Amino acid sequence: MNSNPAATKQQVVAESTALNTWTDALRRHWPEYLMEAAELGAFMISACFFTVLLEHPGSPVRGMLPDAFLRRALMGLAMGVTLIAIIHSGWGRQSGAHMNPAVTLAFWRLKKIATPDAVFYSVAQFAGGIGGALGAMLILRDKVMDPAVRYAATVPGTRGIEVAFAAELLISFILLMTVLTVSNRKSLARYTPIFAALLVALYITFEAPFSGMSMNPARTLGSAFFPRVWTALWIYFTAPPLGMLLATEVFRRLQIAQVHCAKYHHTNAKRCIFHCAFHELMK
Repeated sequence: MNSNPAATKQQVVAESTALNTWTDALRRHWPEYLMEAAELGAFMISACFFTVLLEHPGSPVRGMLPDAFLRRALMGLAMGVTLIAIIHSGWGRQSGAHMNPAVTLAFWRLKKIATPDAVFYSVAQFAGGIGGALGAMLILRDKVMDPAVRYAATVPGTRGIEVAFAAELLISFILLMTVLTVSNRKSLARYTPIFAALLVALYITFEAPFSGMSMNPARTLGSAFFPRVWTALWIYFTAPPLGMLLATEVFRRLQIAQVHCAKYHHTNAKRCIFHCAFHELMK
């Protein structure tokens, strides 16, 4: 039993303040949370649609393009365009278009997003991944369940789980390092979505055979949830966050630049819920 009434009162006040912070975040920022869920849901539907188009045995496009590398290149192009469209959408410009718990975790580590927002963002992203897979199932029916499609699942390639883990770690590190470097340069900040999309397109084209190209725990869980493709799921829950956290440490220690905000696209009039200093960059 605590014999210090003053200490007990301080503890109660601290707990009440913490509760208010979480409830206030939910009350004030719920639109951004829903946006994050919807954005990843849309990305998942797009991934499933183009996988059906390019990989389903009954697709005429699959018959016209027997070369797997060419199909991956087209898939990369399609998903790169999808990413740019989502980031530049009204929702993407407001929420920051993380769509990825690993990205949100990295910006939390950089103190650009409050803890309640980071947690609610991550929950929304996982919900969006599963919701997007459900949407793809309702739209594409049995086509998305075909073994050649499997909800665009991300699984290790033929070189094994060690290579898949290393590949996910590396591509996640490069992506975040690129985003941090470009988004915090006044002359380049507006092109951040293009840099991110180019990397996604290149990764799908060249890296996908090694790990399936995820970089995103919520995206992988969404694809795995309905077909129950749990193959080496731990890779996609560990390698992307580790790779992006490593990028934050390297970026900070090398003092490459000040991190101004957590958005991919900030040259807009949408509200920003992050610990934002973007106006300093644009002076």
